[in-house]
Amino acid sequence: MSKPRSENHNQAIEQFILLWGEMASAWGINRTMAQIHALLYAESEPLDTDAIMEQLNISRGNANMNLRSLIQWQLIQKVHFKGQRKDYYTAEKDVWNIVSVVIRERQLREVAPIKESLQECLANFDENSEGSEDEQEFRERIESFIEFLEMFDRFTQALLPYINKKNLKFLKHLVKLAEAHQTLKGSRPASSDDNSNSGQ
Repeated sequence: MSKPRSENHNQAIEQFILLWGEMASAWGINRTMAQIHALLYAESEPLDTDAIMEQLNISRGNANMNLRSLIQWQLIQKVHFKGQRKDYYTAEKDVWNIVSVVIRERQLREVAPIKESLQECLANFDENSEGSEDEQEFRERIESFIEFLEMFDRFTQALLPYINKKNLKFLKHLVKLAEAHQTLKGSRPASSDDNSNSGQ
């Protein structure tokens, strides 16, 4: 049995659940899925479906559907207690693992399909035909978009191992390098070299 909570503790949990729900679009998930995850993240003890339904005021079908999705994302897991027929659920508590999962899933579910669709769009052009000036410019814009997504994918794949290993020292160093570069860039006037390297 979990210990009784103070009113301040309950208010903090409620506020956290609302915040997580509002952030749902940034995660690329729906509000209910985010709120279930927030509730399980905030709770020290696993909860069963009935408790989740009661606390979030949602239907059983809605709860079950979003619990399955959270399991697929590897953000929660089932917990079984001896002598209990109910399924209980608990959330991943390590924020590093949570961030890693969200980045990976958004990459798979959003960035990769966009890149694939853009490549299909690019396939409409005849490679052997120069086409009109407008056609060439539009084609180059699509190619630039694909190039950016490919670089973003490479950056994400290179960064994820450091997040998985909780390498805060390396990530802080990376941020400092980026901040130093921006400070240096902002302290001097833009040159033609800067403009020519902006696309690299």
